Amino acid sequence: MAFYGVASNLVNYLTTQLHEETVASVRNVNNWSGAVWITPILGAYIADTYLGRYWTFTVSSLIYAMGMILLTMAVSFKFMKPACTNGVCNKASPSQIAFFYSALYIIAIGAGGTKPNISTFGADQFDDYNPQEKKLKVSFFNWWMFSSFVGALFATLCLVYIQENLGWGLGYGIPAVGLLLSLFIFYLGTPIYRHKVRKTKSPARELFQVLIAAFNNRKLQLPNSPSELQEFDLQYYIQTGKRQVHHTPVLRCLDKAAIKDGSNNADTSNPSSSSCTVTQVEGVKLVFGMMLIWLVTLIPSTIWAQINTLFVKQGTTLDRNLGPNFQIPAASLGSFVTFSMLLSVPMYDRFFVPFMRKKTGNPRGITLLQRLGIGFAIQVIAIAIAYAVEVRRMHVIRMHHVVGPKEIVPMSIFWLLPQYVLLGIADVFNAIGLLEFFYDQSPEDMQSLGTTFFTSGIGVGNFLNSFLVTMVAKITGTGGGKSWIGNNLNDSHLDYYYGFLLVISALNLGVFLWASSRYVYKKETLQALNEDCIRIDGKTMDTSPLGLQV
Repeated sequence: MAFYGVASNLVNYLTTQLHEETVASVRNVNNWSGAVWITPILGAYIADTYLGRYWTFTVSSLIYAMGMILLTMAVSFKFMKPACTNGVCNKASPSQIAFFYSALYIIAIGAGGTKPNISTFGADQFDDYNPQEKKLKVSFFNWWMFSSFVGALFATLCLVYIQENLGWGLGYGIPAVGLLLSLFIFYLGTPIYRHKVRKTKSPARELFQVLIAAFNNRKLQLPNSPSELQEFDLQYYIQTGKRQVHHTPVLRCLDKAAIKDGSNNADTSNPSSSSCTVTQVEGVKLVFGMMLIWLVTLIPSTIWAQINTLFVKQGTTLDRNLGPNFQIPAASLGSFVTFSMLLSVPMYDRFFVPFMRKKTGNPRGITLLQRLGIGFAIQVIAIAIAYAVEVRRMHVIRMHHVVGPKEIVPMSIFWLLPQYVLLGIADVFNAIGLLEFFYDQSPEDMQSLGTTFFTSGIGVGNFLNSFLVTMVAKITGTGGGKSWIGNNLNDSHLDYYYGFLLVISALNLGVFLWASSRYVYKKETLQALNEDCIRIDGKTMDTSPLGLQV
């Protein structure tokens, strides 16, 4: 609620209260959103290497709350906003701009520690060795995002209206108080939380260790069988509580890091060997595989960035009247993204997954990458509809000779509804799917850092959108031509920009299908210390004859 209470209508605050130009406001919103989603890389590293998820979240949430309080002050006190005289408003002073953006970026710093850790900390509460809890964990991310959507719905429906009609101070103050209340509730649960013990002192260091070892061994010959590579025996993983990751036939050059050094050929329980293990090498392979998938999520994240920027500005040009005395805030149309999510998540979790589970035998119904592919395909359809609606808007503008930047196009804002609804449905597949994919496929001790593949993809997508908007406006506005994205959207070619997004989205979908066909899923052995069995990829193997001690 706090995040979307700020993000959903920020572009309107910048243009109407700080009097920024359209392109500048879109760029600044994208840059801030990008920072909110990119700083989790640092927060996840601190959690995985030093503080753990609970304490990283605790410290960061207090920074987040401080930023919300400062932002509420910035929009509440008159001396912190530009003055207006007889309808003519001054531009914001450097000190006013500095205070406002400082508050925004303090929120971004706080988000760096909260976003990657709170969802993974929630997932840590489920015991992978307990079949019932493991089954519940499959649904966790669906309902995690469902609760987030409820907060987003309140923000886009209620807070946006309050901001534009009752005051920005109240509109930002409510989520600030709500944030403090939610943190209080979170801290009440401290005595009962499960804390996942870090089994590796520096997970990131192991990545570099594998790369260095593979480079040093680059001239050595790989053995014919993967079983000849360095790996600890099963007893070592049972005693340490770590998970063994099985060999995969991809990126074979990295396997050279696990070539035995000769002195440890006979001792497969010796953790002091100079060679890396197959499990360590597979962890690096997982990271490279996730990087490939991450790259093809950038364009979908750029499409998502339109919801809080150009879609909102586009909506301000349309007829927003609902009856004689009520006008819909343009940013409130974003609530239909949330509505469609809220309706789709239970349907997906309670009907689609059980139905597909019977067909495929997969506990998730479909694979994680199939889920992403469906979401990306729906997103392409959504941006195609956005393009068609904008072509229609431009046609109405020509028919009614609308030219002024503040003139209302005689076309209902509800023409934008299908693109919002489809993007909401798409997010049930790709947003939740991405969060679960990067958590599930991350190396065991890097799951907070792995989750930042999800957040950083959104962040880079916002930066990419900022870059595209700036460059497109600059290039198309030169030489006396009509800019695709100008201050006056009634005299621009926003339809061309949406057409451009449609083309790159369709191409990106093709690249995703290629990348997903190359991806190899993680294969772990889960050792249950209180049972005479080992589970590999959800299948159970009896190991009692091996004489393992329980």
